[in-house]
Amino acid sequence: MAERLTGPVTVLAALLVACACARAQGGLVDPTRPPIVSSTEAAESSAANAGSRLQSILISGSRRLAVIDGVTVPLGGKVDGATVVAIAETEVKLRRGEEVETLKLYPNVERAAVPAAPNNNNKEGR
Repeated sequence: MAERLTGPVTVLAALLVACACARAQGGLVDPTRPPIVSSTEAAESSAANAGSRLQSILISGSRRLAVIDGVTVPLGGKVDGATVVAIAETEVKLRRGEEVETLKLYPNVERAAVPAAPNNNNKEGR
């Protein structure tokens, strides 16, 4: 009977070691989770509005939400003294008084039009 348990025990031990190594290296982190912001960092972020960061956008049939600096804000909601006036697929517009600020989901990515591929359906050769 001891011989039967050797295989499963070895596999279990290897799995436990792998989990411990991944945890020690800081692995197994959810890549979609917004970063954890301490209260000190949140205060600094609100003091320096230029540091506002758009982290995620959710658009469904009935609602629009944005995650800005770890805070989920609906369309018309407020964040750091600004009102969310528009939520699009890749950007959010905030209004502070008369000033409108645009936060981009991918600020370092430039979009460019891609030329259409030529149509190679030559009907004369048929």
